[in-house]
Amino acid sequence: MKTIFLVFLTFLTVFSSAQNYTTNEQLLKEFQDIKFGMFVHWGPVSLKGTEIGWSRGREVPAEEYDNLYKEFNPTKFNANDWIKTLKDAGMKYFIVTSRHHDGFSIWPTEYSEYDIEATPYKKDVLMEMKNACDKYGILFGTYYSICDWKHPDYPLGSPGGKTKKETGNMEKFIPFLKGQTKELIEKYNSKILWFDGEWEEPWTHEMGLDFYQYLKGLDENILINNRVDKGRKGMEGITISKEFAGDFATPEQRVGTYDIENPWESCITICNQWAWKPDDKMKSLEQSLFTLIKTVGGGGNLLFNVGPMPDGRIEPRQVERLKEMGSWLEKYGEAIYGTKGGPYKPNQWLASTRKGNTVYLHLMNYKKQQLEVPFPEDVKIESCKILKGKKLDFEKSSEVLKIELPKNNNELVTVVEVKIEGNSEKLETIEIY
Repeated sequence: MKTIFLVFLTFLTVFSSAQNYTTNEQLLKEFQDIKFGMFVHWGPVSLKGTEIGWSRGREVPAEEYDNLYKEFNPTKFNANDWIKTLKDAGMKYFIVTSRHHDGFSIWPTEYSEYDIEATPYKKDVLMEMKNACDKYGILFGTYYSICDWKHPDYPLGSPGGKTKKETGNMEKFIPFLKGQTKELIEKYNSKILWFDGEWEEPWTHEMGLDFYQYLKGLDENILINNRVDKGRKGMEGITISKEFAGDFATPEQRVGTYDIENPWESCITICNQWAWKPDDKMKSLEQSLFTLIKTVGGGGNLLFNVGPMPDGRIEPRQVERLKEMGSWLEKYGEAIYGTKGGPYKPNQWLASTRKGNTVYLHLMNYKKQQLEVPFPEDVKIESCKILKGKKLDFEKSSEVLKIELPKNNNELVTVVEVKIEGNSEKLETIEIY
């Protein structure tokens, strides 16, 4: 039987921070520059095709759900295929559910027997993912749920945290959290820790602050999202302040509100469900690209989620959609990576990014022959052209810029490169009504 270390950990002080660690601003800037990552929700629940965590005790009886691991044998799993798919999509980082609200650990942990080692597959898939990320030059990170509806020490249970356990004890549960996340940092070198489940009543602001400091004490060169603490405000998830712990905000299933001052990342599914579902409705290329462009144009990163199948493969149609996005980024990536959002707030047909002396205008399904946008009167335009294409005629009068666009344009997104005299990042935000 696997050795359990929790007995020893209970002798540790639950609130034990000695040093006040803060965000590594250089690492955060590098993270913001890479813009586009892959999120993966995967585990034994894929055998049922229902939602991870949330379907336990709802669509799937808890006892049945908790025994799915005995049948979980993803023999077609290939970490190199996953990460190659990610790289071909133009993605630069990877976050996988190491443990969701259902309590199943995707790695062989010393703190639980409900893990990948107990499945027929047995192999350490998390280490294979980490090694594949190293091979392809991808930033590796892990999702980890603070709540655990199966664990006896966590006070709430399924369905959806609506039941209470008589055995619940957060003082016993916190060492379990600290032990598992220490493994993710020290054994797997997870450079991003992406938390969830913090909204439930047993987790407090004080616990969040302590946990953040504990993790930064293990490795101060990691990034931690705002869900480690209680600062998130609903699904918008945009709050970042000195009061709450966390290095970046996490709006969910929506493009975040325009914000070029505070770091944020929208997490959005390629289909409807986070975990794999047969015949789940998938976003079109147009929806996928526009989501990426509006997110980056608003100042954020996009963490785009796929749910691999029970056999370990990412669904071929999802692979194809991601490849299409990668083809677009291969051509127009300079207008995405390493940019700052704005100066225009995104709307239905326009988003903008900027870098150095260049403003990139992303025109989404724009079929008019002329583009007319407000532009600061005192800023001189040097040139306008289609990115990777021909120069365009333009006219600037007072505070209006008019650009003549190509005829018979059938592009989903037309990217116009506007060169100015001066630094584009100093331009004030412009809103088009």
